[in-house]
Amino acid sequence: MSVRELVIGGAYEFAPAVHADDRGTFCANYTESSFAEAVGHPLRLGQYHNSLSRRGTIRGIHFADVPPGQAKYVTCTRGSMLDVVVDLRVGSPTFGQWDSLVLDSRTCRGVYLAEGLGHGFMALEDDTVAAYLCSTEYNPGVEHEVDPLDPALALPWPDGIPPMLSDRDRDAPTLAQARQAGALPDHDACLTRYEALRRL
Repeated sequence: MSVRELVIGGAYEFAPAVHADDRGTFCANYTESSFAEAVGHPLRLGQYHNSLSRRGTIRGIHFADVPPGQAKYVTCTRGSMLDVVVDLRVGSPTFGQWDSLVLDSRTCRGVYLAEGLGHGFMALEDDTVAAYLCSTEYNPGVEHEVDPLDPALALPWPDGIPPMLSDRDRDAPTLAQARQAGALPDHDACLTRYEALRRL
């Protein structure tokens, strides 16, 4: 398993070895030892879920209040998707910046994003399946969204694929509006949360 930290601190790409023979392929999408070595603590699993998306579907940009926040380890088990991590932590040196990578079922790569980071993706093929390991269970009272089409973010959604959004994401505030409303995570609170996880 090779690991690299993305431009946004607290986000990592994990690339496992893919073993192929005439039967097909096998890969270990997640290994605790590789994860803990990179991140500094094991992944606490609160919920596992997946989504099935048509080509052009955008899900996100989603985040949760910190503490406790919700960390995610995301893979694509069918199809392909452009995955985006956005730094929503007010006070972070990379606040408002993003990084992206393509996840697909052939390379088995995954992306981890720590609490306080925003996450979204666009399905690049029909019947794309995203699988999420989440550190906490879904709690609608503390989960929020930022407009994935916010021109100020200028996220790298591909040209030529009409975006499909839920009402929730279509009506989401811009980054500036969410910050003005006090809805975004605080960078120092996130760092405190990360340190607490390392001490467990």
